[in-house]
Amino acid sequence: MILFALVIIVAVLLLVLGFEMFLVLGVPALMIKEFFYGNLPDPVVIQKVLGGINHTTLLAIPFFILAAELMGEGQIARRLTGLVKVLVGHLRGGMGYTTIGGSMAFGSVSGSAPATVAAMARMVYPEMRKAGFSDKFSLGLIVSSAETALLIPPSITFIIYGWMTGTSVAKLFVGGLAVGLVLGLAFAIMAALEARRSGVERGPRTSWKERVLAIRDAGWALGMPIIILGGIYSGYFTPTEAAAVSVVYAIFVEGVIFRELTLRKLFAVTERAAISTAIIFILLAMGGLLSYFITLAQVPSAITAFLEAIHAGPIMFLLIVNVSFLIAGMFIDPNSALLILVPPLYPVALALGIDPVHFGMIVTLNISIGMITPPFGLDIFVASSTLSKPVLTIISGLWPFIIANLIVLAIITYVPDISTFLPNLVFG
Repeated sequence: MILFALVIIVAVLLLVLGFEMFLVLGVPALMIKEFFYGNLPDPVVIQKVLGGINHTTLLAIPFFILAAELMGEGQIARRLTGLVKVLVGHLRGGMGYTTIGGSMAFGSVSGSAPATVAAMARMVYPEMRKAGFSDKFSLGLIVSSAETALLIPPSITFIIYGWMTGTSVAKLFVGGLAVGLVLGLAFAIMAALEARRSGVERGPRTSWKERVLAIRDAGWALGMPIIILGGIYSGYFTPTEAAAVSVVYAIFVEGVIFRELTLRKLFAVTERAAISTAIIFILLAMGGLLSYFITLAQVPSAITAFLEAIHAGPIMFLLIVNVSFLIAGMFIDPNSALLILVPPLYPVALALGIDPVHFGMIVTLNISIGMITPPFGLDIFVASSTLSKPVLTIISGLWPFIIANLIVLAIITYVPDISTFLPNLVFG
């Protein structure tokens, strides 16, 4: 018991002292091995570190990251957002709806919330201010809307969750579509209320001719989500194959059709994508090792026994899950929270009869909220860097959206049909 407490203390100290997350995950795992499983051969550690990430499903991650970088650098993201603006920009609060719809559109081809923040902030922030939205609300909406990128397929978080739990990534993608739309609707209601409160005027109505031209201009950009999602849902592509196709399509469209992608830009984009991929895979490798020892120590069985002892059912368990993820999201990055909390909690969820897809939606929505939760929400700092805005200014605009997120989280948690209806309809 003393040794186990020491492991926890070391992990907390590493986190507080600002060590890299792969050390926060890896050092406690190695301590558990030495203290409790000293007879375990050392090569097992290497096998778990390298073998854990040797999975074809994870190949989708570098491809989707590269595709997101290509679109952010070129015209695809801009044209998708422009199409949304033409369709809804004339409504009162139309730039708010454009921000939400543009983030969902970009998310549907990138799967990355930070990439969505970086791409959308430059495009829509000046337009939102010009339309009459306050500075705080504009920043809050831009950062919050990017959450939908983790829910609207394809989502890197769903890929990692599917790899960790063996849940069908295709089913997670379909379920995420419904949950992402619910979250987007909540933000749209907030934009409508803010527009009325602030006296935001309607934008000029676009003619049908202008809308047709906008659809034509965005035709190649629209091909990306159509190919990715259509291929996955029809069963023609696996998510990994769809990710590879998205890169080839993005290079072709940006380089040949839009002529935005030069060889120099391609090298720079590939370098950024490689760095992001390396960071994620190092965390996955260390997380896989920690997960192995968590399972070996029968932590899930201990949690199940504790819940049975206090007569806690699924409702109480899911409340504990939400609180755990919300607290973790305040202090550590989303992927680390996923790697630490899912291994002990997922088997308990199954034991309580909770659908794996539903649990995946709850986990991913919690991860999304963690991206915008102070003090260390990643998207806050991405927006601050992109727009040169103080972190505290962005945080002050986020609180209403955090409250809206918590309301949506409660609905998704305790109304499982929202998460499972579409996957059951599509896949039976």
